[in-house]
Amino acid sequence: MASLTPRRRRATDWTNALFVLPYLIVFVAMIVVPLAWGMWLSTTKSDLFGTEGFVGLTNFVRLFGDPIFLQTVWNTFYFVLLTVPLLAVLGLALALVLNRQARWAAVLRTIFFASTVLSVTVVTLVWRLVFLPDSGLLSVVTRALGGTPIAFLNDETLAMPAIAITTIWWCIGLPMVLFLAALQQVPRALYEAAALDNASRWRTLTRITLPAIRRTFALVIIIEVILQFQLFGQPQLMTLGGPNNATRPIVLFIYETGWRQWELGYASAAAQVLFAMILIAAMVQYWLSSRREAR
Repeated sequence: MASLTPRRRRATDWTNALFVLPYLIVFVAMIVVPLAWGMWLSTTKSDLFGTEGFVGLTNFVRLFGDPIFLQTVWNTFYFVLLTVPLLAVLGLALALVLNRQARWAAVLRTIFFASTVLSVTVVTLVWRLVFLPDSGLLSVVTRALGGTPIAFLNDETLAMPAIAITTIWWCIGLPMVLFLAALQQVPRALYEAAALDNASRWRTLTRITLPAIRRTFALVIIIEVILQFQLFGQPQLMTLGGPNNATRPIVLFIYETGWRQWELGYASAAAQVLFAMILIAAMVQYWLSSRREAR
């Protein structure tokens, strides 16, 4: 077949570009422009009525001297450490158990994934009823066992773990489904060979299953890190950031600063810090997983 002439090749390239154009327009309008606008706002003194002037890095200097903001940074990291490892490990465990061609496995997969489609309002309402100190499910069970009910959401030490439990119950469906998809791509011949060699379940898991799904494991970690750094609805609806700022994450700080105190420049600076944290965390995880694969 004769090669295309330069004019036809250029026409083909422009035709291909037209297929990409709608995505590029949406990407620029929804991602690039708001990101650039937020970076510019973070260097200004702005409110809901307009911009007063350029202030440079003043908002960032103020942020890192603000004890409330520093507390929200710690709260966010603490929440990510509580949730991401458990979401990955429990999601993998559920996928291993439910990776069967059986009706009961299909029913359980549906049940575990069903919580993912619920709104944050419904999830937090259900779990507030669980954690109520007087008439909640946990208090009823504790009294039945002869113990003293604990006010989880009113305790500075226990409030964030309570929100983490709520989030894990809500979000466990996504990692489970991703791991299930990965497990179903592992060749069955490998498991048959391991069975012929009388390999134990632990050896099969560590030598066949985990190496085969390591990329999916890294993907789940990166996705969950990005999602959990954006914690907002659960503390907003369950604790309002309390008690004593113990559950106030960065996104809630941004919301309150920007839309309640009307300091858009200051809130935009906090948003840029959050963006940098998510980017660094995701890149570090990607780098670590790439190094493991290169070995």
